[in-house]
Amino acid sequence: MADSAGLQFVSSYAFEAMQKVDVVRLAALSDPELRLLLPCLVRMALCAPADQSQAWAQDKKLILRLLSGVEVVNSIVALLSVDFHALEQDARKEQQLRHKAGGSNGESILVSQLQNGLTLEFEHSDPLRRLRLALSELLSIMNKVADSNGEFFLKSSELFESPVYLEEVADVLCILQAELPSLLPIVDVAEALLHVRNGDWFLCLLVANVPDSFNEVCRGLIKNGERQDEESMGGRRRTEALRQLCQMNPSQALNIRAMVVEECHLPGLGVALTLDYKPDTADDAVSPLVSYVSGLLLGTNGKVRTWFSMFIRNGQQRKRESSSVLWQMRRQLLLELVAILPRSRSTHVPNDSEADDATGSGYSGLREEHVVKASALLRLYCALMGIAGLRPTDEEAEQLLQLMTSRPPATPAGVRFVSLSFCKLLAFPTLVSTPEQEQLMVMWLSWMIKEEEYFESAAGVSASFGEMLLLVAMYFHSNQLSSIIELVCSTLGMKIAIKPSSLSKMKTIFTQEIFTEQVVTAHAVRVAVTNNLSATITGFLPIHCIYQLLRSRAFTKHKVSIKDWIYRQLCETSTPLHTQLLPLIDVYINSILTPASKANPEATNQPITEQEILHVFQGSATGESGGGRSRYTITTQLLILYYILSYEENLLSSTKQLALMQKKPKSYSAAIMDQIPIKYLITQAQGLQQELVGLHSALLRLLATNYPHLCLVEDWVCEEEVTGTLPLLRRMMLSGSNTCRYTQGQLHQAFQKLPSGGPRLMRILEHLTLLTPGDLIPYAEALTASVGLLLEAGAPRRILLTLNRLWMGLNTVMPRRLWVMTVNALQPSAKLLRQQTYTQNDLMVDPLIVLRCDQRVYRCPPLMDVVLHMLNGYLLASKAYLNSHLKETADFDRQNQTISSLCLTGQPDAAEVTREELKNALLSAQDSAAVQILLEVCLATSDEQQLGAPVDSLLRSVRDAQGRGRPGVPGAGQGDPEEGLLSDLREVQCLICCLLHQMFIADPNIAKLVHFQGYPQALLPLTVAGIPSIHICLDFIPELLAQPQLEKQIFAIQLLSQLCTQYALPKSLSVARLAVSVMGTLLTVLTRAKRFSFFMPTLPCLVAFCQAFPPLYDDVAALLVQVGQVCASDVATKARDIDPLIARLQYLKEKPQEVLAPGGGSSKLSLPRQAAEELGGADPDVQLCYRVEATFMDIISSSLHGL
Repeated sequence: MADSAGLQFVSSYAFEAMQKVDVVRLAALSDPELRLLLPCLVRMALCAPADQSQAWAQDKKLILRLLSGVEVVNSIVALLSVDFHALEQDARKEQQLRHKAGGSNGESILVSQLQNGLTLEFEHSDPLRRLRLALSELLSIMNKVADSNGEFFLKSSELFESPVYLEEVADVLCILQAELPSLLPIVDVAEALLHVRNGDWFLCLLVANVPDSFNEVCRGLIKNGERQDEESMGGRRRTEALRQLCQMNPSQALNIRAMVVEECHLPGLGVALTLDYKPDTADDAVSPLVSYVSGLLLGTNGKVRTWFSMFIRNGQQRKRESSSVLWQMRRQLLLELVAILPRSRSTHVPNDSEADDATGSGYSGLREEHVVKASALLRLYCALMGIAGLRPTDEEAEQLLQLMTSRPPATPAGVRFVSLSFCKLLAFPTLVSTPEQEQLMVMWLSWMIKEEEYFESAAGVSASFGEMLLLVAMYFHSNQLSSIIELVCSTLGMKIAIKPSSLSKMKTIFTQEIFTEQVVTAHAVRVAVTNNLSATITGFLPIHCIYQLLRSRAFTKHKVSIKDWIYRQLCETSTPLHTQLLPLIDVYINSILTPASKANPEATNQPITEQEILHVFQGSATGESGGGRSRYTITTQLLILYYILSYEENLLSSTKQLALMQKKPKSYSAAIMDQIPIKYLITQAQGLQQELVGLHSALLRLLATNYPHLCLVEDWVCEEEVTGTLPLLRRMMLSGSNTCRYTQGQLHQAFQKLPSGGPRLMRILEHLTLLTPGDLIPYAEALTASVGLLLEAGAPRRILLTLNRLWMGLNTVMPRRLWVMTVNALQPSAKLLRQQTYTQNDLMVDPLIVLRCDQRVYRCPPLMDVVLHMLNGYLLASKAYLNSHLKETADFDRQNQTISSLCLTGQPDAAEVTREELKNALLSAQDSAAVQILLEVCLATSDEQQLGAPVDSLLRSVRDAQGRGRPGVPGAGQGDPEEGLLSDLREVQCLICCLLHQMFIADPNIAKLVHFQGYPQALLPLTVAGIPSIHICLDFIPELLAQPQLEKQIFAIQLLSQLCTQYALPKSLSVARLAVSVMGTLLTVLTRAKRFSFFMPTLPCLVAFCQAFPPLYDDVAALLVQVGQVCASDVATKARDIDPLIARLQYLKEKPQEVLAPGGGSSKLSLPRQAAEELGGADPDVQLCYRVEATFMDIISSSLHGL
């Protein structure tokens, strides 16, 4: 708005005085400044105030005295004397008239026909007519603005353009708005004033006379403003008006700038206000302009970023104008850049001798106080060029390159500046256009390589620019240009679109002049490892460089050993875990096992040696090896464990490829695995999951594959019991009430003094229960070595239970070593004399060794619980061992077969199938043998049978409990013949049934195999009642019935009878009906001898069928009659009583309810028992006949009692 350039605006001093009504300041104003504020001051003096205080009365007197000497005040008083109510009514009538007329300038109510021009009319008019003239003109402009639909126009108005009457018009305007606020809202008036000449001057006077409306007016102008203000004249006028308002009230400039960003309107205004802003205290670090523009382009608000980027792009399309806000901003930024450049910088490129003593001569040394500001400027120019699309001028490019290649002091900020400069060179290689500039850049890069170590040591930072140089060089060699772009964007902290083709010149410089691949690998090995590497150390570290070199196989290509560097770095780690460590280990393992090329299978890295691995775990107080405290952190130990487990898994999965190349890397020995405290480390990792990122889950995955016996569900449940709240509270008692310590020797002596030393041993064991599992490790050997002493008669059960608890606690931290010690300690005494000691490998090859323990263990429930736990673990360990062994040897053996002999096509595959089948057969044999041994343990010994402990006591006790109190049920209310429910045999049976239940669920094929093998019929009541998952046998009983062996058919029917009693399900009914049908079929095909052998044990099972499923009664009765008829026909000549037997059977079938005599007596049709026994001893068929009759009677008796 150059048209108002010669006018005097309200100063910030005067506006602040008006805002605060500071009469003293107002009195100090000059007459021209005071003249601009007269409308408000006159109204203030004449109107009745709301403030009736004495202080305001004094101030009002001062204002009146101030106004008394001003002649213009009289004309303003005359303006205030008008009837504004009538004026407002006329104005509203005129608006209505204009609305009806369609906005045309026809007849006016406010102003009659003008005889002269508007200016002359204004000069010759009285105050009322002046108000009418100004109001009419203003309403006309406001109406036109409302009808313009946002299109800007500049209205020529003689009233607002005449320089002679500007002050009088301003007085009238201020009085009108103050007296008619509803008719003339100040925001609408402000919008209208933008469309006339001198509008910014009128607007400032209007706001100065109503200072409280400042924010309202500014927000309204910004809301109605253009998204890009420099694109149109209206936008530029609006920006200039708001800029003048902010110069009048500079304290609100930043708030107005915030409104601009909030609305995403008038970007040039935001920049202009920043250029005008003069902070009270200058910030030497970063200027307000750099901060503001950086915040817009690098902030998180994408809408703001796009809006301001469009301002930059559009501004460049127009011809360069000095008045353009964009060019003012660029000039200011360039001035700030030049101001911090080293004074000695120039385009002159020093020669080699000058470069050598550059540091000493002070050449291109960036001052320390300017480093932060230089970094901020670099990032800003990156954002302007990369995000907003700024095209630098030659002058800007030259000065930028001078700044980027300057050499900062060795401080952390200096390291950051060099990293930013390097990334900017990569992001915008077009800044280097001439050979001289290219030579300057090469010299600067060489200086970076030379000074990297000094910067890292002097600045005291772990992540220096040397690693970034190395990493970029590796990316260039492997042509990973996308990775370089990601690195640049990550370092700069912004997403920039960089074309890979633009990096071709930099790639040539890096790969041919500065960093050849051999130089890169040789330099990488010499780079020191990062001390205490953790996720808290940010930036680009040596580990990133080594990782990329390993991926590109540069070390093996140039025969550079990297094993020592990786081992040292793994030993220098701490929590929280750095995210690059696990990928580094994975790619290192791959480089060990997989050659870089098939042509050179030996081109692999060396694995970490077993001695180095053991060194990490030596002296670990928390491991299975015992000893003192390790000097390595838990993070290092976990990483080494992850390395070993992952190495072994990758070795097994790569055997096929390795066999084709005739390469067999060495596997780590079982001995070293036995010395690593795997379970304890996993337990520690579980408590550090947040700090170890994904290491805990990765270790669990590897354990579940290679060490399933360390991932037992019951172990996890037991760990909850050991590490829960209650154990923690009990351990708190240790320091308060019982602080005494016991040595391993004292524990061993207490065991030796049993049974007399029981109380002392109990005190020691109770004390040990208060310790954590890790603190129990030193006592493990003493506990397991003396466990055999507890097998002697009279050992207190409380001691046994406490020992079991301690054993389970130790099992959470050192299971494998504990199992070996326990198995050796529980050997029979005869074996101990031969001093046979089993190893971990022996037990994995033959898990049944666990059951070759002292026979007394089988009747000691606490120790039997331990044995069963170990058996379950070693069965799983054996499966994993055989799987890995088969995988490890199969591919190499098959490859040797293929190479050594011309065998038939498909023979290696057939051999592989055979090996797999043999392995599965061996595992099935192991599992079934273990089950059969455990079932045999459940059988009562002869001594226990004499004491009255029947095998089926478990089932009988359950049924008696259900039937107790029910009249007519046999055994209800009668005493048990055994000593009670809680006998050792009963407890051992329960423990074994629990384990068998888990085994059957884990692999139903074990249940099928065991039942096809069969076991003593006396155990059937126990297994059916004690193993809940045995109901799966209903699936294969039909298959078992179809077997040709008579013994298996008998076992199937006996098993089915127990299952029908326990599980009266529809499926059981169908299988029972099938069994009855099979028995009827066998009756017709079996010989006389086999018939007796089959039906004598199976006929009693029919009672259970009928008891469980009454609908089967007819089929069973028909079968019994048929069996009786077949037997009677064979012995018709041997006993005169057989024919009447058939008649009795028919009667029993037809009228079962009349069989029993009244009162429950015996049947009249039954033979005396003595006679039956006498006849039975003579012939098998006779015995079978009477077994048929007895079965009938049992069925009828059970059915009647059931009613």
